[in-house]
Amino acid sequence: MKNFKRSIFFLIIFISSSFQINAAENVDYLKTDWTFKGLFGKFDRAQLQRGYKVYKEVCASCHSMKYVSFRNLAEKGGPEFSEEAVKAIAASYDVNDGPNADGEMFIRPGKLSDKFVKPYENVKAAQAANGGAYPPDMSVLIKARSGGADYIFSLLQGYEEAPEGITLDDGVYYNKYMYGNKIRMAKPLSDGIVGYDDGTEATEIQMSKDVTAFLMWAAEPHLESRHQMGFKAIVYLIILTILVYFSMKKIWSRVETEV
Repeated sequence: MKNFKRSIFFLIIFISSSFQINAAENVDYLKTDWTFKGLFGKFDRAQLQRGYKVYKEVCASCHSMKYVSFRNLAEKGGPEFSEEAVKAIAASYDVNDGPNADGEMFIRPGKLSDKFVKPYENVKAAQAANGGAYPPDMSVLIKARSGGADYIFSLLQGYEEAPEGITLDDGVYYNKYMYGNKIRMAKPLSDGIVGYDDGTEATEIQMSKDVTAFLMWAAEPHLESRHQMGFKAIVYLIILTILVYFSMKKIWSRVETEV
């Protein structure tokens, strides 16, 4: 009897969790025409460069990208900054390195092989600076969230006044696309907060699109080559199918003739 009750208890938890997951997945997120979607999808280089600027000037003060190196900014399939520009970006950061010949740590300018510099030394420091909340690493954030790019884009656009009857603690904000509708991150974007070098108007929506595309690239840096490989595989399978069809047709035609 005890085992039966225990089984029922875990079954209820499983059904409840499944319902919550399905409910989260069925959220009607904002849609946009992403250039990287579909079999022939590609990243917009200018958009990735603008998105990096939004990340650097707005997001990087709290969110790390520990799996991305400076050199990735110059690689094919990404923002494709010039190598000189990326070297300048890397050198603008101070990197803690060592130990040296004397066994001491030292500070040096960043270089291409370095990972993006983290805004905090450790998790505890990040939590202490953000009221107990830990800003998640953005390297693969899009792949880790249900809804992907649409979720991140919607979240950036989802800040509203809390509906009547909903109370928020200090430092907590209402966001209609956040799980539970409560988020500790203050609204990060507003019109004109970043100045784009290419003359694009830095509206809140534009910056949301740009930084979302940049985060998509960070999570899937080989997306374009994967799409190309997938297309080639489909073409190969089509040709192979046609050859097999005609080969079998020829073989069976001989069998029918002998009969």
